[in-house]
Amino acid sequence: MTNKDILEIAFAEYGVKEIKGKVDNPQVLKYFDYIGFNGAKLKDETAWCSAFMNYVAKKVGLAFSGKLNARSWLKVGREVETPQQGDVTVLWRVDPNDWRGHVGIFIREANGWIYLLGGNQNNQVKITAYPKSRLLGYRRLTND
Repeated sequence: MTNKDILEIAFAEYGVKEIKGKVDNPQVLKYFDYIGFNGAKLKDETAWCSAFMNYVAKKVGLAFSGKLNARSWLKVGREVETPQQGDVTVLWRVDPNDWRGHVGIFIREANGWIYLLGGNQNNQVKITAYPKSRLLGYRRLTND
């Protein structure tokens, strides 16, 4: 499997979003279920960027973290300095030393911004620009 496969699976989910209120989007819950978590128990308001990344990686048969925290992806695959489309990108959220983060799929970089395709980006699967200053690392997924 290749980065092209990662992009194909992820783009097939483009536009999936949370449903506000008591009702949950079954597609978001499926991301949790597919990787061994009970989506119905977690709800679609649970941070799901890592669940989405796990879903995509597992679906294409590549290594995945199996965890719901974004920073768990810093130990998956191999580190790369120069990313290609489809590489995993991990960002910090509150502070570089805080446990919280965000994970998505590298699309491109321009003028100090990194464009990621990911889940739970403004509560949906979409492409969003993030300041490159928030970068923790790029990872290329492998088969192991």
